[in-house]
Amino acid sequence: MAILDRTRTHEPTASTQPKRTARVQQVSGLGLVLAAVATVVWSGSFVTSRALAETVPPVQHAFWRWIIALIAVAPFAAREAWRQRDVLRRHLKYVLVASFLGVTTYNTLVNQAGISTSAGNMAMIMAASPVLMALYERLGGTRLGARRTLGMLIACAGVLLLVSKGSLAMDFTTGDLWMLAAALSFGSYSALLRRKPAGIGGLAFLFTTFALGALMLAPFYGASLALEGGFEVTTGTVGPLLYVGVASSAVAFFAWNKAIALVGAARAGAVYYLQPVCVAGLSFVILGESVGVLQLACMALILGGVILGSSRAH
Repeated sequence: MAILDRTRTHEPTASTQPKRTARVQQVSGLGLVLAAVATVVWSGSFVTSRALAETVPPVQHAFWRWIIALIAVAPFAAREAWRQRDVLRRHLKYVLVASFLGVTTYNTLVNQAGISTSAGNMAMIMAASPVLMALYERLGGTRLGARRTLGMLIACAGVLLLVSKGSLAMDFTTGDLWMLAAALSFGSYSALLRRKPAGIGGLAFLFTTFALGALMLAPFYGASLALEGGFEVTTGTVGPLLYVGVASSAVAFFAWNKAIALVGAARAGAVYYLQPVCVAGLSFVILGESVGVLQLACMALILGGVILGSSRAH
């Protein structure tokens, strides 16, 4: 009887199920909020990247972005990274690949693309990233489900209509090819985050990838200085660099990495489709650009697709 009583004690009860469901919903909601925070902040970084396209060479822009980001996270993350140095050393190959894709490569390619392509084409091509994230998860054995797949397709259609102004005309340039490589890099980085070793903390991972990514960029930074010269230090260059270094790197990458850990790359990627909507809103508020009927209709498509694509399968 004692054994039976102990067995009954550990059996799930009707009262524990709602608590477990509520906990899952809280975690899921937090993950989606963090993904939205990263997306909004990155939307602002597209504006600042465009602002620096003619004044700061792409590699120098990327290098100082990550140096600033490293300085910003060091007070909170350096000690944790030192404590976890043995774990980081054991998984050095993984950390190096993540650093190369998410830090060294991605934003450098975005900066390079901004020189010779339009912001509209950049946004349209970046829409490939969430699709790639979902494909990676599917190849990894995760079932996306019909609702999530439909939401992803609806959001993607809304993005394409928005950035092409309803014509779906694609006039690709060299910059578009750079942007395609950037989308591939970001999608691969996001999918890789799902496999982050459990022993590596979020702040330690962030600090280490920033440091290794900047280190891998250093030779290219030196070459850029030798071939192109430095840039003029003014409020017009330092301000945007501080934004992309602190907000778009330290804050947004932490939020994005945590979001992927909580809800996965596919669901976080669905929220990433909100970026064109955020850019349109920022353009309206900051630049005074008008928003027409087509833009509103496309935003409705994107928001509807995000709601479907980010919903939890039951």
